[in-house]
Amino acid sequence: MSQGGGTPSAGNPTILHAGKVFIQRDYSDGTSVKFHTRLPPELEGMIEHHVFEATINRLNEFYAEAEEGSCGTYCEGCIGCITAYLIYMCSETHYEKTLRKISKFVASQNERIYNPKGLQLIDPTFRGLRVIEITIFDRPGRT
Repeated sequence: MSQGGGTPSAGNPTILHAGKVFIQRDYSDGTSVKFHTRLPPELEGMIEHHVFEATINRLNEFYAEAEEGSCGTYCEGCIGCITAYLIYMCSETHYEKTLRKISKFVASQNERIYNPKGLQLIDPTFRGLRVIEITIFDRPGRT
């Protein structure tokens, strides 16, 4: 775990230091977007195993849904090709819609589960879908 800066945040003066934990991609099933569900040792005692695994499993399900080929996604590609991809100026792809759902899911998980425990889950799209970053905030009175 690498340590972040030690200056308090202007928006939240109770934050003293921040550390980061990275959840790596799981390439055991190929190159599809999937993350390891094993709880890192740095998060032991900060969050329950089953809660962490449920979050990561749900993210993995979202990415599987985004990459799933269906009749709709194939038609979407054909229409894009026929219109010289101009259709994408006025509509979102299935993948973009799913990424938006993932962003909402991450925000709701942070609000309900992670932020009250002094953690911040970072949307994997901000890290190029390579890792899931979890920021650990040290708060006064916590050891």
